[in-house]
Amino acid sequence: MQQAIDHLFQKDPIFKQIIDTYGLPTIPKRPQGFETLVLLILEQQVSIDSAKATFLKIKAQYPSLEPEILILVSDEEYRAFGVSRQKTTYIKALATALLNKEIDLDSLPQKSAQQVREELIKIKGIGNWTIDIYLMFCLQEPDLIPLGDIAVVNTIKELLNIHDKQEMEVLTDQWSPYRSYATFLLWHYYLKKRKRTIVY
Repeated sequence: MQQAIDHLFQKDPIFKQIIDTYGLPTIPKRPQGFETLVLLILEQQVSIDSAKATFLKIKAQYPSLEPEILILVSDEEYRAFGVSRQKTTYIKALATALLNKEIDLDSLPQKSAQQVREELIKIKGIGNWTIDIYLMFCLQEPDLIPLGDIAVVNTIKELLNIHDKQEMEVLTDQWSPYRSYATFLLWHYYLKKRKRTIVY
């Protein structure tokens, strides 16, 4: 991590400013596999806390979150857990892809980030944001920045006064090969400034 921080310090003073003010960030880690992807689907466009509450309700009812179990849960029961119709479709699409052996999650760690993206993007409801987070949290990919993430985009706007998406891409390319660490620092700033604590 120190190598990444040294690199980012050279590229942009905002990173030193973040660490000087709020200390070092936590590097998020999650287990690989179906369960984490279900949680990530629930996290799309809502707060992590809200998604986690829904996830824990499902897990309380079905402690073993396996594709063959979740595919049989009725739409009504998902709705009772607080899962939208759209996200219910996504969870079932993921379960179906795994049961039909259209994708093998166990093989992903041996693949490049681009290969992982090409496989996961085929599944309905798994978009670039979900893939970015899976790559960063589960596969420890060091060089990704999810510019579809509201907190990342808002922090770049706030600290660097850049509002154009293309300009953000050009700027963040300079943080390579440690863009994931830059992301963790931007999230850290975003949460600490708002006095929010999140357990990933």
